Amino acid sequence: MRRLWTVAAVLLMLASPALAKDAVVVYTAIENEQIAEYKKAYEQALPNVDVKILRLSTGDIAARFMAEKDNMQADVVWGVAATNMLVFKHAGLLEPYAPKGLDRIQPLFRDKATPPTWVGIDIYMSAFCVNTEVAKKANFPMPASWADLTKPVYKGQVVMPNPASSGTGYLSVVSILQRLGEQKGWEYLDALHKNVAEYTKSGSKPCKDAAGGERGIGVSFEYVAAKMKKDGAPVEMVLPREGSGYDMEANSLTKKGRNNAAARAFLDWAISGDAMKLYAQYFAAVGVTGFPTPAGLPTDMTKVVYPNDFEWSAKNRDRILAEWSRRYAK
Repeated sequence: MRRLWTVAAVLLMLASPALAKDAVVVYTAIENEQIAEYKKAYEQALPNVDVKILRLSTGDIAARFMAEKDNMQADVVWGVAATNMLVFKHAGLLEPYAPKGLDRIQPLFRDKATPPTWVGIDIYMSAFCVNTEVAKKANFPMPASWADLTKPVYKGQVVMPNPASSGTGYLSVVSILQRLGEQKGWEYLDALHKNVAEYTKSGSKPCKDAAGGERGIGVSFEYVAAKMKKDGAPVEMVLPREGSGYDMEANSLTKKGRNNAAARAFLDWAISGDAMKLYAQYFAAVGVTGFPTPAGLPTDMTKVVYPNDFEWSAKNRDRILAEWSRRYAK
């Protein structure tokens, strides 16, 4: 009997390293289909790390993370808008950390502090998804600009994300306010509101609705527009003539995660060459240069985006969302 107990103890010791994994809780707004692809890579690269993912829309991630500031649950924030990262930084919720390989990251894609509190991984930008079959049936022309979307011919055909819940929605609104100035920007949004059939919670849903023929035009972002077209939906992607709003998906270590080696390992992987190669399959601009541009996306982002002052966007976020809600959330 004693020998059996000894054998059992040895087997347990041999098995325990495989069972004992370091856990890291990750909050993310990355699209589900992308996470599924990235998951294979980080599990292979980090076999001893148990990555627990919570995926929500940008607004929901921000609200939850801020609400948990006194009882923080997340070790890492991964793929959340840089504008939100600045809000988190100013609230004192992030822990500065320089991931391995930081020297390869373009300056635009990182916090200016040393060490940085956040590091960007890819840029996403406003794009219209236009269903060509709906357009033909409703007899409306292909829009080419933000200005076009206010024309009476598009009344009831436009769906766009709510900026309070969607990072894509917020980047579109703040780019309009920055480009036109606040007075004229709100006047434009008033005119656009007359044509909007629905404000969605998700940034990808407007394009998916357009792809499914539920709406004629979805104001969304370029990745989902290109994907819907690639998947065979009767949609065309339009990058507005005046310039697309943009933001970037970024990563950070939280105050809770500062002593978690697994959290730092995950952030190291998240800017690795292998990770950047995966991001570059979906986005035209990623934190490291040298990757080919995905088919259907612009090769020179500087010619199609309107510059976003991230600090201004973060500083004025609450005020802008309050004004937007007062005007349109009825």
